[in-house]
Amino acid sequence: MEIVVCVKQVPDTTEVKIDPVTNTLIRQGVPSIVNPFDVNAVEAALQLKEKHGGKVTVISMGPPQAKDALKECLAMGADSAILISDRAFGGSDTLATSYTLAAAIRKLGTYDVIFFGKQAIDGDTAQVGPETAEHLGIAQITYVAKIDVAGDTVKADREHDDGYEVIEAKLPVVISVVKSINEPRLATMKGMMKANRTEIPVWTAKDLDVDEQRLGLKGSPTQVRKIFSPEHRGQGIIIQKDIARESVAELMQKLSDAKII
Repeated sequence: MEIVVCVKQVPDTTEVKIDPVTNTLIRQGVPSIVNPFDVNAVEAALQLKEKHGGKVTVISMGPPQAKDALKECLAMGADSAILISDRAFGGSDTLATSYTLAAAIRKLGTYDVIFFGKQAIDGDTAQVGPETAEHLGIAQITYVAKIDVAGDTVKADREHDDGYEVIEAKLPVVISVVKSINEPRLATMKGMMKANRTEIPVWTAKDLDVDEQRLGLKGSPTQVRKIFSPEHRGQGIIIQKDIARESVAELMQKLSDAKII
């Protein structure tokens, strides 16, 4: 079974800083981590490989330092990794990113299951996985908390607010996973040594069969106009009386005094 995992290197959430001029994330000097949901995706891929055999390839689109994220995945047990990196990809929104990832996956040749984390913690759009499936013209199942593959069919429990949906799809398929799907394993010393020795290939725009007008800023129909932190709100008032009717009366009086009602 050929399994692909798409991961993203993101700024540590406690260290996020925004450039007030460009409205983009400041990455220089900021600690980076593998997107937490993507770590669950890697674990899901490894468990699938252990059950059915095959190979796990991890792909990341990003700057050269994203190799560090890929090495973490190799240390967990992934078989190979590829970095997609080129200045032409800079400024990509989710549509341009998914287009580029789909081109890289096609270049791999064969794929059965493509894993994503449900979303990246820096953008929180949850769009790249589904959009990649659309570019590839294959099925997608999102918010997956459990998977089982039998033959050419995958059955998944899809998590939502009211419980789970059980969905079946034919391979190949894109699956985005939630954190409850598993508990990611720790990297072994042997895995870390292997990862450090591995030379990760870098694919640029010229290595992919792509329309350069659909890459980076040129291929991004959405752009960030402004990023700001919400104003701090003062603590509310808690009305607590022994009798509910008295609490309601006091609340109505305060709303009336504030000319809300």
